[in-house]
Amino acid sequence: MLPPLDATLRKTLETRIIAARRESEKAARSALDALAVREREPYSSLGPEDRKLRNQLRARARQLGEGSLEASYGRLVAECAYEQWHRMLFARFLAENDLLMHPEGVPVTLADCAELAGEEGDPDAWATASRYAAGMLPGIFRNEDPVLRVRLFPEGRGALERILEEIPPPAFTSDDGLGWVYQFWQTEAKKEVNASERKIGGADLPAVTQLFTEDYMVNFLLHNTLGAWWAARHPENPINGTLEYLRWRSPDDGTPAAGDFPGWPQTVAELRVLDPCCGSGHFLTAAADLLARMRAEEEGLDEAGAFEAVLRDNLFGLELDARCTQLAAFALALQAWKRGGYRELPNTNVACSGLAVGGRVEEWTRLANGDARLEETLRRLHALFRNAPDLGSLMDPSRVTGASELLGADFEEAENLLEKALVREKMQDDPTAAVFGEVARGLVRAAALLKGRYHLVATNVPYLIRRNQGKTLQEFVDKYYTAGRADLATAFVQRCASYCMQWLRP
Repeated sequence: MLPPLDATLRKTLETRIIAARRESEKAARSALDALAVREREPYSSLGPEDRKLRNQLRARARQLGEGSLEASYGRLVAECAYEQWHRMLFARFLAENDLLMHPEGVPVTLADCAELAGEEGDPDAWATASRYAAGMLPGIFRNEDPVLRVRLFPEGRGALERILEEIPPPAFTSDDGLGWVYQFWQTEAKKEVNASERKIGGADLPAVTQLFTEDYMVNFLLHNTLGAWWAARHPENPINGTLEYLRWRSPDDGTPAAGDFPGWPQTVAELRVLDPCCGSGHFLTAAADLLARMRAEEEGLDEAGAFEAVLRDNLFGLELDARCTQLAAFALALQAWKRGGYRELPNTNVACSGLAVGGRVEEWTRLANGDARLEETLRRLHALFRNAPDLGSLMDPSRVTGASELLGADFEEAENLLEKALVREKMQDDPTAAVFGEVARGLVRAAALLKGRYHLVATNVPYLIRRNQGKTLQEFVDKYYTAGRADLATAFVQRCASYCMQWLRP
């Protein structure tokens, strides 16, 4: 484990991330305006490729919000700004940890990228490094994503590159640097929402409710759950000596204070751990480290193999904000690559529970192309997620009216049908279907995790008192989580209990 950021370095990171959001949103808005995304007709100067990109961006704006394109345009600008900046930021994280890879599988430095940029047709080293990073992270940065294909003007890119270069290297190699990034990205948005005194829901929720959970809090909770379970079954194991926060009933008693969790499985491989509000993945990465060491002990796996097994079998994450799911997935990949070097990893079980299903239901079901099973699944997903930006991981397919039938759906089959539909739509070059299809794939993954059951649910719940909640959130909590209606946090405690295996619930 590396040391966390000290206060001075943390402040430096905060000021640079705040500046990056301002510059990135300014650059994204200029680039989108140049593509006439919010204009009724394309500019005559736009070529065929730019017109195609414009149509895809307009479809993305409709998917992100409801109502007019103008009303959704701000969300599109924010998403484009986030994606463009974070592709560069992740490239720097990889480079500073000696993990940035050329597409041919050879490690490269930023200096190497500067030399290769001209040969490969990129404007500068950061463009090359960002492209390499995106290739390493196809589950996070998709080549066909329209917001990533937007070309920022040179002055906008230059401003972002200067900010990135001003961040000291230790911020990228510390244990918690990545964890602070998103909270700092939301600093000004949080101040604006709180100052407005408006009811909070939808796009405002992440800025107001997400807080980075510091190491000692995460470790205390995990050491006294996963650690206690392990120590009770392996009393003489050396891992126990690393559980600094583990509490015992008495100095001479070999029983953890939290108990021995008799209802949990006997082997680590069988454990299912969920963080339903995973943010940038702090609980997930800490649990991954602990579970990987346990699996290595139990199964004789090497460090790299144990970590991959944990990503595949043990860890699950849900998050209201799609941008945070990217951070969490990247945090897990970065941690895995630090333990065993760069290699292809299993897909992480992290999904966004707050995906917007803007647009008409017909724009979703047209993906089915006459397949009755897929069309019905898409209708039910639309019903479940229609208020997802307000509700996120509070949703339970077994309780939400119009979506309970999803419990009987074969999600693997639905995902396979969607894959075929997406291939077909790409061949037909339908920009609207491509955008809605990619989101539908995310909905299938999220729904599967929302209906899942787990042995341990570990999270830092969001806090928002009732009088500050938007109408949609208030009404949902009143209907499904009456006992927790005073605060979003207590409603989430109820939901966390329902995520647990039935025989574990109070």
